[in-house]
Amino acid sequence: MQKRSIQRGRPAGTTTYEALPARAFGVAVREARTVQGVAQETLAGLAGIERSHMGKIERGEHMPNLALILRIANALGCSAASLIATTESRLADQSESAGPN
Repeated sequence: MQKRSIQRGRPAGTTTYEALPARAFGVAVREARTVQGVAQETLAGLAGIERSHMGKIERGEHMPNLALILRIANALGCSAASLIATTESRLADQSESAGPN
């Protein structure tokens, strides 16, 4: 029996972007930032990313990876768990308002 090699990366045709969670996370970040009165550019600098990238995250156009979520949470002075909990709450509210299928 021939041993199969392990291929790096995602299989062709797969994606890690999902619009609803990305938008919900972006709203959670924007709310936390505005409550603190922090400018988007300042938050981006604290998190070590470009302001335009932070804008994409807040608009739900980009789904950040775990490392970036941790950096954003640290820059906001909160836990990644609180950002994720807010995201989950928003997603649950959206599914409830959509009603049964």
